[in-house]
Amino acid sequence: MKILLLSDEPDPLFWDYYRPGRLDDFDLILSAGDLDASYLSFLVTMAHAPLLYVHGNHDGSYEARPPEGCDCIDDALVTVQGVRILGLGGSALYSRGPHQYTERQMRRRIRRLNFRVRRAGGVDIILTHAAPKGCGDDTDYAHRGFEAFLPMLDRWKPKALVHGHVHLRFGIPRERRYGDTRVINACGHFVIEIETDPLQSAKTKAF
Repeated sequence: MKILLLSDEPDPLFWDYYRPGRLDDFDLILSAGDLDASYLSFLVTMAHAPLLYVHGNHDGSYEARPPEGCDCIDDALVTVQGVRILGLGGSALYSRGPHQYTERQMRRRIRRLNFRVRRAGGVDIILTHAAPKGCGDDTDYAHRGFEAFLPMLDRWKPKALVHGHVHLRFGIPRERRYGDTRVINACGHFVIEIETDPLQSAKTKAF
């Protein structure tokens, strides 16, 4: 499965300088947050693939005007063409704005998903907005990562955790490794390919 990853900054390649057919090769689009709803709506209209997203800390406007044609997977686990994807949007609490969480709140969200992950037989991609603590986050208070993500990665061992929140211009590497998991910063856009499981494909959720 070929997946287009997005977050934080609209990419001119898919917006200002978009050309018909540019999205044809993608089987799925994942947004890790902080993108204008009109941008996501445009992409899902032009693509022949579903677009799934989680909220970033600047996505309060989605409450009144969510991205049309897209699906929010915050606090959910879905399967697309055999790939199991779990969503945990939001950032660490720093200003009491929307979609900000304490460590305790994030741990509670993760615990609520444990049964769904076990029932699905695991998870392949975790889509977040914030990075794990010490693995792709930044040193300032607003961009610190969640320590709660680390035990989750140790336990579930997904193929990838995709996040945003930290812009690449801050000097943060695009990709890191945590155990068996690729930790990928989706800022702007990035492309990955994931092997699909034929046994899981029968459980594909339709969007």
